[in-house]
Amino acid sequence: MLMFKTLLTIACLCASVSAYAAGDVERGKALSYTCLGCHGIEDYKNVYPTYSVPELAGQHPEYIIAALKEYRSGERSHATMHEQASSLSDQDIEDIASFFASSALKSGGTPVGTPPEKVAQLCSSCHGKDGVGILGNYPTLAGQHADYLARALEEYQRGDRKNAIMPNFVAGLSSDEIAAIAAYYSKQTPPLHTLPRRLSLLSPN
Repeated sequence: MLMFKTLLTIACLCASVSAYAAGDVERGKALSYTCLGCHGIEDYKNVYPTYSVPELAGQHPEYIIAALKEYRSGERSHATMHEQASSLSDQDIEDIASFFASSALKSGGTPVGTPPEKVAQLCSSCHGKDGVGILGNYPTLAGQHADYLARALEEYQRGDRKNAIMPNFVAGLSSDEIAAIAAYYSKQTPPLHTLPRRLSLLSPN
């Protein structure tokens, strides 16, 4: 039954990928100035609870769009992100996503190191062995901060993040297994990275 539900969800997501229309990268660059106040600083930490703010450059645009809409609606629990996303229209979100994903990562095909057992059992069918999501709606994990990945898995376990698939996969994971999965994907390449914040809106870079 779990496999059937997963395959059905994948089919639905495949259909949604083809409907994605690229946003305006230049407009997204301007709108991202506020985002880069946190996401444009290397190793920047969420204050409390303390964990690394995720790297966005190279992520799938479809996933960024979904995440921002979930923060906007409250499906993801984070006060600052909800406040930021609440001010964004659907077009704003698509433009921001297109900016951060203007060079979306492609799978290199060869993982770094040996995948933990749980990666092979649960994760690789959607996120790939090297951490590059196989569909736009599946986040790329390669090179992401390990503590952020662990935090995300814990939020799925607690229900702080709503998702049709993830709760089924993370329900039985121990803290050690979560740490191993997060550490493995954080080492994969090509990695997600941080786009440095521009010094001002007038800066050309």
